[in-house]
This record gives sequence, structure tokens and C-alpha cells, in this order.
Amino acid sequence: MGTFFHPECFCCHSCGYPITEHEFSLSGKDPYHKSCFKELTHPKCEVCHQFIPTNGAGLIEYRCHPFWSQKYCPSHEHDNTPRCCSCERLESRNATFYSLEDGRTLCLECMESAIMDTGDCQPLYHAIRDYYEGMYMRLDQQIPMLLVERQALNEAIVGEKNGHHHMPETRGLCLSEEQTVTSIQRRGHRLVGMRTQPQKLTRKCEVTAILVLYGLPRLLTGAILAHELMHGWLRLKGFRDLSPEVEEGICQVLSYMWLESEVLPGCRSSMPSTSQASSSSSSSSKKGGKSTVENRLGEFFMHQIAHDASTAYGGGFRAANAAVNSYGLRYTLDHIRQYGHFPL
Repeated sequence: MGTFFHPECFCCHSCGYPITEHEFSLSGKDPYHKSCFKELTHPKCEVCHQFIPTNGAGLIEYRCHPFWSQKYCPSHEHDNTPRCCSCERLESRNATFYSLEDGRTLCLECMESAIMDTGDCQPLYHAIRDYYEGMYMRLDQQIPMLLVERQALNEAIVGEKNGHHHMPETRGLCLSEEQTVTSIQRRGHRLVGMRTQPQKLTRKCEVTAILVLYGLPRLLTGAILAHELMHGWLRLKGFRDLSPEVEEGICQVLSYMWLESEVLPGCRSSMPSTSQASSSSSSSSKKGGKSTVENRLGEFFMHQIAHDASTAYGGGFRAANAAVNSYGLRYTLDHIRQYGHFPL
């Protein structure tokens, strides 16, 4: 270092104690105990809270969630560490996730606003129908809406003759066939004693019912409802034989618009705004403020829609979003009805 110190004066720049070991670390002109320097510079896993190990090449290798920036050891992707089915974050060793009865897990932040049964979801469902009506897209039919377990949703998907579904897991479905579906009914306590009830859905119009996975946060449940209601609106208004990119794309735009109306003005999304296509926001966004946690979840759900890698949902959304931003929602829908694709 070109400088001489009394042994008791050669101190670690981090902890302030003398460095008595023969080996030490140096950053600029500042000396550190090797352990102190590692504590300062070596990344720790946010799941197991240990130093992230080096790989075979001697490099520090870790995974990082693109939205939450949660850094973790690569091994946690394969060691059965629970992942929240809503926000995708991995369970930390100092936090306990909640296990839903159909095998999914929820982090505590998502659990805060989770909607657990069909009855509790009705106000949100009506608020989103009001949102559609505020955009002059009234749904003239009373479409039943049920919250269901994963197995019941998968069975309903098999019973549908047509349709395309989001992989790896579908969270919502707009039914057009008559089926008997097992729905989640009100329980005594929101975390205990889930009760299911078979319900026969008869077809009175082009849409039989809307199904949504139970146990998801309010904003995600609402985004799914907004998407599935758009499927229902298209069928009721006579839109036929649309490609997956067009139909799923415009449904994702309505989902994104509803989320945007709930999250703004605190939204930090980098996507072009679609809010000018809407004439009103849902009434729930006008009553009181949502927590910072819920707003951040809403931003994540918007990020998921905007950066979806699939052709139908992701590519379709980006094409639909560009059309709506350029021409407005009404003109875009009229163009789809006439030509079957988005205006260029």
C-alpha cells in the first residue's frame, strides 16, 4: 500500500477493528477484513439468506426476478421452494407462505387482498361491469360468475369445444357450453373450512358463465374478470372467427386498462397509456386509497401483461394496445368487427 501503520492502527474500513490476519482485502486505498469485504460485496440469496455460491467457473451465478429484483441461488428453482402463484416471488426462509387447498401457494402480501369465495367476489364483478358500462360497452346479459379451484377450472376447460388458453396455467375462463361446475362458497373464516358446491350452468345466451381461480389478490382477480368479460362482450355483440392474437390481444387491453384505472396516478409502468380510451374508472378506485403493497402488485400485473412472451396474449396485446392508442378503442373494435384484424 506504500504506507506504514502501527498494528493497532491498521483497521478495517467497515468494522473499525484492527486487521491482524496476513490476508486482507483492499478497495481503493481502504483495507478490509476478508470476511467484512465479503459481507459488503458478495450478494446474499433473498430466499435462504446465505452467500450465493460460485459456479464451476468460479463466478457468482444467481437468478433475479425481472420485476421484483429478488436475487436467489439457482438451486431454489429446482429444490421445491414454494413460489407465490400470484406474484411469482419465492418463499423466503424467514417468511411463511399460505397454502391453498388446491395445491397453490400465496405470499402474505398477496394474501392480504385475496378473494376467497364467490360471494365476496360479487362487488368486484359488478364494479367491473360498471366499468364496461362507463365505456359504453354495456353487457346486456346477466352472466353468472363463479370462483373455482384449479381442478374445477381445468375440467371446465376440457368441456369447452373451442377456445385458446394461457399457458402454463389458465386462471379464468369464459364458458360457452352447458356444464356442471364446482364453485367455492362462503366459509366461516377466510382461511379455514373451504366449502364447495356443484352448480349446473345452463346456456341462456352465447355465454354460459365466467370462471376465475379463487384465492388471488383483488387486483389480479379483477384483471382476469375484465379479460373474461371482454370475451363475453365480443360473443354477445356478434364478433366471430377472430384469430387468437386479435381476440386475446383486445381482451388483454381491457384487462390492462382496468388495472391502469386502479393503479394510477401512482403507476410507474413504462407501457404507453391506454387510459385515454376509457371515459371512466371503476368506482372502487375512487373510494379511499389502496396500500402501497396493493399498488405495487397492480404494477406487477400490468408488467406481466405488457411483457408476456406468448404470441396470442403478449404479441396480441402489444398489437391491440398500439391500435387503441392510435385510433381509440371504439374505432379499433369497429375495425375488428368489419375486417377481423387490428387497424394498421
